[in-house]
Amino acid sequence: MRKFALSAFVLLAACSGPAPSPEHSYGSEPQLPAPQSGALPTVNVANATTWPAGATPTAPEGFTVTRFADGLDHPRWLYILPNGDVLVAESSTQAQQNGGILGWIRNQVQRQAGALGESANRVTLLRDANHDGVIEERHVFAENLNQPIGMVLAAGHIYIANTDSVVRYPYTDGQTSVQGAGEVVMQLPHRDGDNGHWTRNLIANNDGTKLYVSVGSSSNIANYGMEAEEGRAAIWEFNPDGTGQTIVAGGLRNPVGMDWSPSSNALWVAVNERDELGDNLVPDYITSVQRGDFFGWPYSYWGQNVDTRVEPQNPTLVATARRPDYALGAHTASLGLTFYDANRFPAAYQNGAFIGQHGSWNRSALVGYKVVFVPFENGRPNGPPQDFLTGFLNANDQAQGRPVGVIVDQTGALLVADDVGNIVWRVAYGG
Repeated sequence: MRKFALSAFVLLAACSGPAPSPEHSYGSEPQLPAPQSGALPTVNVANATTWPAGATPTAPEGFTVTRFADGLDHPRWLYILPNGDVLVAESSTQAQQNGGILGWIRNQVQRQAGALGESANRVTLLRDANHDGVIEERHVFAENLNQPIGMVLAAGHIYIANTDSVVRYPYTDGQTSVQGAGEVVMQLPHRDGDNGHWTRNLIANNDGTKLYVSVGSSSNIANYGMEAEEGRAAIWEFNPDGTGQTIVAGGLRNPVGMDWSPSSNALWVAVNERDELGDNLVPDYITSVQRGDFFGWPYSYWGQNVDTRVEPQNPTLVATARRPDYALGAHTASLGLTFYDANRFPAAYQNGAFIGQHGSWNRSALVGYKVVFVPFENGRPNGPPQDFLTGFLNANDQAQGRPVGVIVDQTGALLVADDVGNIVWRVAYGG
């Protein structure tokens, strides 16, 4: 009976006619339609399935896609160690508790999408010692974590961002596992039972003297009140020992992927914007970040466009809201972000950004479910986004995979974490 109720809800919510074209919700000057809302949100998610034997996503001509690693458990994020070892954070969304009928529906939709399950709570190390694209060793690098995502090496330690804390472990080049329980250097905002946007990414500056952690909001539009959002929807800066904690930028509903532009050395972040305002509102985006920036959430979006659902409003804060740099389409769930700073891909890819789009649930026609490339010139986006890795949806609109984290390995290939296929894909140019 519950399965029937969920199916009916999804069918009724998703069948409001064909979705308008999303072509104008990309780039530096997206066209924002009027907001739309109803009693029930649009729910349309690609049901999770498996990759057929021998099948791979599709890359542009001249590129080769291979399975770098499979048999993982919800691989979400990737990090490259100095010797070329690849760290993979394996973690999954947890069921919402005490959320009533909407919480139950959310949990069922997450299960359909392949996102809900027992979290592996570990980091796995993959070693390709001769850099031929074939793994020779696989080790459990760290375990007994709490929904880990971000990883970074700084100041002689490997830092791992759990959903509720940043922990660090002493690290020696080449080691295949951490020792001990780790030292908590920063507690992160967290809600038991319904932690909302739970992923926490990490990045360090060039000399490792400052670290940055991204913390998503607890809800869509501060549904539990602003007290529940204290310290969230923000990027934090801290010293390697955990001191000096301060918010660098706020009003970022769900910031996840972060990287430094190789040409300008500016910090860029991929952000998921709010839901339930219509098929083409509000665009997810990538943007550069400067100290003191405020990007509007929850009071406004794409600069100073007020979200009238939020009460009470804060017009003084809205007046300071900065427009993001580059829209990536509404509901694409743009999560991963990495700049291409190697030299093995064609020149058109140099210094541009790859973005892993996990895929929509709040849109009547599916969008995302692919890796896109945004060309850059002089440190700024320069041109429309390009499909780079597709085929995650099969002919029946089932999700064979869902791309999340993206990173460039030491051979100049692109690695893509697929948390439904439980695979890390490797995309190399010329074989």
